[in-house]
Amino acid sequence: MEFSEVIKSRYSCKKFDGRKINEEQLKYILEAGRLAPTAKNSQEQCIYVIESEESLAKIDAATPCRYNAGTVLVVAFDKNGAYFYPRSTRDSGIEDATIVATHMILAAADIGVQSCWINNFNPEELKASLSLPESEEILMLLDLGFAAESAGALPNHNSRKGLSETVKYI
Repeated sequence: MEFSEVIKSRYSCKKFDGRKINEEQLKYILEAGRLAPTAKNSQEQCIYVIESEESLAKIDAATPCRYNAGTVLVVAFDKNGAYFYPRSTRDSGIEDATIVATHMILAAADIGVQSCWINNFNPEELKASLSLPESEEILMLLDLGFAAESAGALPNHNSRKGLSETVKYI
């Protein structure tokens, strides 16, 4: 699919048919995340693939927003591996993991896999439930799958502010 079509047609799917994506699709999406740029090429992202009934139940206990997706990615980063910006009080962890997640979302759309960025959960509780390392911080969950027959974009999906409202030249 042309990139301009990918970014125009992609929406947050909130109703999946429950099927898991296949291994080839998953590898394509994960590879897009692996190739995403990170500060100083630190690559501190940690992606967990959730597909087993046991692990999906832990996701369901953490959020009402799985929307019946058959595959969920937990996108985290190792706080010890993030680049710390000189002359600043922040590191690159959140932004790097966000870039990785965005690459995966766009790769999914490119191959006809629907997705939804989920942040309606308690990261610390989910981290404990999944027994993730203490040094890692969960950024988001990424629902992946195929839209149910009645799914579609929200009514306001195509409502966008003009560039003059969001971009300023100084």
